[in-house]
Amino acid sequence: MKKIILILITGILLLALTIVAGAVSTTPGSEDDPVVTKSYVDSQIAELKSNNTTAETFKAIEVKAGQKLIGSEGTEIILRSGEAKAIDNGANGVSDISDGKDLMTGYWVYPNHLLLTPRDDGRGISATTDIWVMVRGSYTIQ
Repeated sequence: MKKIILILITGILLLALTIVAGAVSTTPGSEDDPVVTKSYVDSQIAELKSNNTTAETFKAIEVKAGQKLIGSEGTEIILRSGEAKAIDNGANGVSDISDGKDLMTGYWVYPNHLLLTPRDDGRGISATTDIWVMVRGSYTIQ
């Protein structure tokens, strides 16, 4: 019985020493235990900003009466002033994200509603008066 207890105690001690040795062997600043300073993080953030990796911003665009603004895939459009109507692709409309609707050709575009052209297939808006829109993404004016 004493032999079994002695073997168990020896096994537990060996296990404990192995765990402690593994915890101590990690060198601060190594790949296993990296040290990152605030200045390093700040420099990485500044580098990301200078590389212009942030999302593209909206641009204010004037579209004259009778012209069409056709968006590419993923283009976002917000009518800021004037009157415009939607242009569909013959099957699907321009997504009015604000209202949760598809705007088919001839539907009025409401000011300050976020529109999305999901594909590069001719969808966009047609200016019935001179308009100002905010656009994010690729587009053409016809």
